[in-house]
Amino acid sequence: MTSAAGKQVSINGIDLYYEEYNHDNTKQIIVLLHGFLSSTFSYRRLIPLIQQDFHVVSIDLPPFGRSGKSPAFVYSYQNIARTIIEFMEKMNYEKVSLIGHSMGGQIALNIMKERPELIEKGVLLCSSGYLKKSKWPLVFSSYFPFFHHYVKYWLAKSGVRRNIENVVHNRSLIDEEMMYGYLRPFLEDDIFIALTRMIRHREGDLTKNLLNKIHTPILLIWGEHDKVVPLAVGERLYHDLPNSKLIVLKETGHLVPEEKPEEVKNHLFDFIHNGALV
Repeated sequence: MTSAAGKQVSINGIDLYYEEYNHDNTKQIIVLLHGFLSSTFSYRRLIPLIQQDFHVVSIDLPPFGRSGKSPAFVYSYQNIARTIIEFMEKMNYEKVSLIGHSMGGQIALNIMKERPELIEKGVLLCSSGYLKKSKWPLVFSSYFPFFHHYVKYWLAKSGVRRNIENVVHNRSLIDEEMMYGYLRPFLEDDIFIALTRMIRHREGDLTKNLLNKIHTPILLIWGEHDKVVPLAVGERLYHDLPNSKLIVLKETGHLVPEEKPEEVKNHLFDFIHNGALV
């Protein structure tokens, strides 16, 4: 078991930042994908629990965290998924256990749809689902030269603390470290230009018909009090994903890796080691 080595690699026209926690005694690889407006920071409490048994790789999805924010990159789910696929191929990863939180869950589903042979098992933590493509007036507005200033204003208006309060059920967990960890990626203006392109490129979540075709074993873990992606979405995904199981964590909100890392770890270990979806 070793500490993380933060690295960057150029993939699909973007600099991809990742943290790798090597484990010399296992070939089992876990790849972590975070949610919207987040980064590898959101897994800071889960990683120490799982790196004892697995080779862990946590990725900053572009344009978030320390990954590139190129104004030329296409920030669609499909292209971000393709970028992660190319990364895994470059690293010679096979039979990966892929974990996605919130938006990262939808990216994970796109990867499973496109390259199912790469993914042995999937774990979706409060995954986004069934959201539609950005409406055309918003897409049209994103072409205005100063639209990224509006995006910055909108995020600043809601405030870091208010946003965190919306994603955790137990607000006593909120401290200065947490607030700065989620604020830090937004201290430079280039993120807002990239977010403008993300609004423009967002193609919507996978449809029921496409979800029905994903046969990878998938464990769904949901917070009982999730205000961002309600439990009803998890129940719907459970119905539409043919090889899935749903677990609901009591007294938990949207940010399950922060709120209940021990419980997530226990369910994760049982799923990966035993694999039973009963």
